Amino acid sequence: MNNNMFFSGLVFLSAASFAMGRASAAERSGIPEKYRWNTADLYKDDAEWFRKRDEIAARIPGLSSYQGKLGTSGRDLFNALEDIMSFMQELDRLSVYASIRSDEDTRVGAAREMDQSAKDTATRAAAATAYLDPELIALGREKIDSFLKEEARLAPYAPWLDNVLRYAPHTLGPAEEKIAAQAGMLEEAPDTIYNVLSNADLPYPTIKINGKKVRLDAQGYTLYRTSQDRAVRLKVFREFWSKYKEFESTFGAMLNAGVNTHIFDRDVHKFGTCLEAALFKSNVPEAVYRRLISDTRENLPTLHRYMALRRKIMGLSEIGYEDLYTPLTREEERIYTPEEARKLVLEATAPLGPQYAEDMRRMFDGRWVDFMPTTGKKSGAYSIGAYGVHPYQLLNFTGILEEVSTLAHESGHSMHSLLSSRHQPYATHGYRIFVAEVASTLNEALLFRHMLAGAKDKAFRLYLLGTRLESLRTSLFRQTMFAEFELLAHEKAERGEPLTGEKLSALYLDLVRKYYGHDQGVCKVDELYGIEWAYIPHFYMDFYVYQYATSIIASSLIADDILAEGAAGGTARRDAYIKMLSSGSVKEPIELLKDAGVDMTTSAPFKSAIKEMNSIMDEIEKLL
Repeated sequence: MNNNMFFSGLVFLSAASFAMGRASAAERSGIPEKYRWNTADLYKDDAEWFRKRDEIAARIPGLSSYQGKLGTSGRDLFNALEDIMSFMQELDRLSVYASIRSDEDTRVGAAREMDQSAKDTATRAAAATAYLDPELIALGREKIDSFLKEEARLAPYAPWLDNVLRYAPHTLGPAEEKIAAQAGMLEEAPDTIYNVLSNADLPYPTIKINGKKVRLDAQGYTLYRTSQDRAVRLKVFREFWSKYKEFESTFGAMLNAGVNTHIFDRDVHKFGTCLEAALFKSNVPEAVYRRLISDTRENLPTLHRYMALRRKIMGLSEIGYEDLYTPLTREEERIYTPEEARKLVLEATAPLGPQYAEDMRRMFDGRWVDFMPTTGKKSGAYSIGAYGVHPYQLLNFTGILEEVSTLAHESGHSMHSLLSSRHQPYATHGYRIFVAEVASTLNEALLFRHMLAGAKDKAFRLYLLGTRLESLRTSLFRQTMFAEFELLAHEKAERGEPLTGEKLSALYLDLVRKYYGHDQGVCKVDELYGIEWAYIPHFYMDFYVYQYATSIIASSLIADDILAEGAAGGTARRDAYIKMLSSGSVKEPIELLKDAGVDMTTSAPFKSAIKEMNSIMDEIEKLL
């Protein structure tokens, strides 16, 4: 079903372990239950999951029984959609359980098999319903509209049907769509292989830091790259990226395979480019993507100003790429317990209203969140929704402020899923990624403003300002750089050029050096760091990353409006935002954001974000 392309989670690379003196992840069995998500809310145990999988699989042949009958009457169309949507709801629940069980420990083969079995079931279901969109499109707008007038119960399906009809130029006949759906299994392969290699099989190096042996996996790298000791940072970068460099050809083959699946989809569904095909899913104009890149390029002097400020504060004669993650102040990193992090997030999001706060407490108390890093656990963080149950969050909580912010971020996604599921039927409960990242980054913006308002200590205030500045760097500039890399890589492949690991590293190195002013002496980027592209899982997600930049642009504006109006006793902006979170996909994302007060078809929101970045640097300079 072409229109099942809504938000399904997010990965945010996080630090390694809860920092109470530990440098490596523990085994899952040693983590208190209150910090582990409760999968029993989905199924009592794995045995129940297998029984339900068999029941769902047995229903798949029946999904084909409606083929050729959708145009009989409005009532028959309603009955068909009700049955198919109820099946899809059950399938989503099955898939979520298998996915999160697998992510608990990627070393466990049985859990991976469950996840693969769920994906196989989904692929067969997609093949069995491949007739649905082509048949609806063949009926045409006039016939569909007559059914909507004839059968009142079809009204909740109107936005969903509108989206199906939007695909008319890019939809094949039933037989061809069935083949394309079956090929969907191949699209999962590059990402699946990448996750197994990077999370389970890659032989990460073990190094000594301050006399202590530490494992430089993804979490260890993220934790120790923040060291105040430059010698440690250089060692961490050299050892970590050298290991990735050893597997450059393998990572290149995986990404090349991923890009080829996008080219296959482009060709099969008659799009001009891979970018057009990817953005069509969210109905976002290509101009928004390309304007983001051009706006960012035009504002590189702001990034270079930040590099100069960072170099000055750190007391360096020159700044390098390995110096970008160290906090700007030498204040000892504050460590937060999960309970303290929850309290901060609840306080920060209080301006979103009492109902929002009540739902957040239920989320935390109900064990919807898997907090701690454990051996074999999937790295990073995400939120994934299960319609009719509740969302789940995976974290790798270390106790540092970055991970408090990650909790706020993922809780924004979870609340978006909860509210859209509460207020929308299954057909329209999903929401496009373009608005999904607004929900997450708005919570981060509120957390920053809340903590800054209460920061009286100069050093901690500088730390918060520096943290926000770094967040703007990584969202506005780093993610846009990723987006440009992804675009250029696809364009090379579309021209028939092979994407080897070596060529991808050369392309990435050229971009990162241009963004950070390597040739101008702004920030030195070692040639080794060209392999960094291999570390980014988002490149398997088909033009996903640009939305981190567009989202922080939109969310900062909305957050400021909510806080300003709230200070004056108003709630209109807040209510408009909550309505957006509750609207699922009843409107296109650009229109939803306009309703919430932001027009992303212009450069004005980007200019506002750059203004915030410069104002933060102004305040830092005054404090210094």
